[in-house]
Amino acid sequence: MNIVYVDLDRCVACRNCQLECSFRQAEITRDDGANIWVQVDLDHRAIFTSTCLQCETAPCLAACPAGGLTRDPATRAVVVDRNACLGCGMCLLACPFGHIHLEQAGRVASKCDLCGGDPRCVRVCMAQALHFGDVEELAEARRERSGRRLAVRATHREEAAS
Repeated sequence: MNIVYVDLDRCVACRNCQLECSFRQAEITRDDGANIWVQVDLDHRAIFTSTCLQCETAPCLAACPAGGLTRDPATRAVVVDRNACLGCGMCLLACPFGHIHLEQAGRVASKCDLCGGDPRCVRVCMAQALHFGDVEELAEARRERSGRRLAVRATHREEAAS
């Protein structure tokens, strides 16, 4: 299953992804239409970026009483059918990660739909913190990068101890 993966070590909180998503989704240049969120915690000097994880067993799908959410057969993304969505908010309550919101205009659910398999947020990420691909392949790449970092740190500690 393909997802948008966020490498928080690389994110610089430029919010290009958020603005691009907002413009694509709602054709506005404000953050309130975006389906990817960037939060900066100045007290802890941390950046948090998140978007829908496209859960294999998506609680939002089961919670929708009107069939307003479906799984796209091509991308496997959970997508909102704007014509079927009642705006009841049951999917919002069901999502354990809070990655669904109601659009202010129209009162329908909104979430990441992977832009039909070519996420624009990934294309505009200047820090290359966003990646699109199979969840297993992305996890393996992350494990490899983490292993290399740990190996470099251990080497530096050994050199410092000598």
